[in-house]
Amino acid sequence: MNNVKTLKRLYEDYTKKHLKKIILSILLSLLVAGSTSSIAYLLDPAIKEIFVKKDQALIIIIPLFIILAFSVKGLSLYIAKVLMIGVAAEVRKDVQVQMINNLIDADTKLIDDKHSGKFISNLTNDVNHLTNLISSGILNLFKDTLTLIGLMSVMFYQNWKLSLIAIIMIPLASIAARSLGKRITKVSFEQMDRAGILSSYLIEMFKNHKLIKIFQKEIYEKNRAEDFLNKAKEKGRKMQVVFVRASPIMETMTGIMIAILIYYSGKLIMSDEIDINNFFSFLAAMMLAYQPVRSLATLNIVINQGIASAERILPIIDEKSKLKSNINDKELNLSKGDIVFENIKFSYDNSNDNKNKVITLNNINLKMLGGKITSLVGHSGSGKSTILNLIPRIYDAYEGEITIDNQSIYKTKINSLRSNISFVSQDTNLFDDTIKNNIAYADMDASDEEIYNAAKLSYASEFIEKLKNGYDTKIGEDGIRLSGGEKQRLSIARAILKKSKIILLDEATSSLDAETEDKIQKAITYLTKDKTTIVIAHRLSTILNSDKIYVIDNGNVVAEGNHDKLMNNSEIYKNFYNKQIKT
Repeated sequence: MNNVKTLKRLYEDYTKKHLKKIILSILLSLLVAGSTSSIAYLLDPAIKEIFVKKDQALIIIIPLFIILAFSVKGLSLYIAKVLMIGVAAEVRKDVQVQMINNLIDADTKLIDDKHSGKFISNLTNDVNHLTNLISSGILNLFKDTLTLIGLMSVMFYQNWKLSLIAIIMIPLASIAARSLGKRITKVSFEQMDRAGILSSYLIEMFKNHKLIKIFQKEIYEKNRAEDFLNKAKEKGRKMQVVFVRASPIMETMTGIMIAILIYYSGKLIMSDEIDINNFFSFLAAMMLAYQPVRSLATLNIVINQGIASAERILPIIDEKSKLKSNINDKELNLSKGDIVFENIKFSYDNSNDNKNKVITLNNINLKMLGGKITSLVGHSGSGKSTILNLIPRIYDAYEGEITIDNQSIYKTKINSLRSNISFVSQDTNLFDDTIKNNIAYADMDASDEEIYNAAKLSYASEFIEKLKNGYDTKIGEDGIRLSGGEKQRLSIARAILKKSKIILLDEATSSLDAETEDKIQKAITYLTKDKTTIVIAHRLSTILNSDKIYVIDNGNVVAEGNHDKLMNNSEIYKNFYNKQIKT
């Protein structure tokens, strides 16, 4: 996307709806330009009539007109800035809402492939640059252009010869600004990347603060933090240095220009080609023109930063889900709840070259009977979790078919599919909210009685009722104030409240003490009663109760059957079982 297309896109999608406010700010810019020009012009009669002719009447009138001109300029500029600040705020909200909505709808792979810190940087730093382009860029473009035109008119009115000399400054400033603009664009990209890396590190640091203490890595992390901050500082410093580089250039050019003008105007005054009052009016106009010339000369920096940020933001907004969905997709009509995998192939590689893909699942064939418990057993990385993730279409297989009660999940509405599935994982996901709201996340319309009942059935009520604020207790980020078993019970309560017919359990009882595991196992027994249940389990209690067990190894189904059958026919399963006995 080139710069023109990017700017056109920003106008069509975000600023066009605020056109009335933008036009009003432009009209106010006309007042700013007119009042600024009149200030320079009023010096002509002020010097001539007051200081030279000593007119008693004008000694009051001209100062009053100067006060009026400054007041009109200040008020007009204030209102114009307030209008554009409002427009920028609306655009900021629209862009951030679109980004967040798209990230919520995005495929899990998009989120997995990029650190959350970089998304946060996009949502904050990049959006700031984009809205700065709108709030100050647009206003300054019109305000400073109109002001410069007005002041140039005063200058030409006073003396065209001096004006031609002064006007040389404008293209020289533009050439300098263009060179700086290219540099600032490059540095801006680097600075934004560094800001994203810093955000990523800070999130990791907060998330792993216990790990830091346990392994006594405080000094190591302090040094790492200082390194990240130093690199961010250097990029920020470099960008600011490039910004202020315009100052000495503009100041030197202005000094040279004023010196030349004083010399030349002195010659004109000596030859009576210009009066002293014309010169001071001209000089005032030229000095006032310094600010808009400098602003316009560096405007391309703001524009380039805004465009650079837009080019990082717009791809996130434009990202479309790779999960296939069609207008003809139907509601899932669930009866028995039989789930069948037929020749399923899956890879996390998104390339279209199927021959050279790194295969995660290869020709998987499974039959999980409705109302029964099916277990998946295998070493870490064998593909068990991937199989679970394919059922609610967190990912899609690139070949093969998955059906539920003979209905293809790829021809079923995703919302309809997922509404019939509950998921409980060893990695419990909770919000920094109350216990009640975390349970109710499964069904926002659930009554308090239903929430309390779900907590009771999951044995969560045992610890909830001992808390000072009970169900209104805030549990902290990712449930930090709760134990592993307590978080797991909340997760099960949430699944119970959803009342789904298909239950997915990913090692839900791992890493728990015997008493807690017993309670969670009872809660799971209630949750999975007469439900189609697929379990990834390391605990024998779950495996032994399974109606069917599949052994997964390196993305393949290598054995299937019940416990007794697998003990006789599968070395992998037998080794797995023997290790469990020994531990």
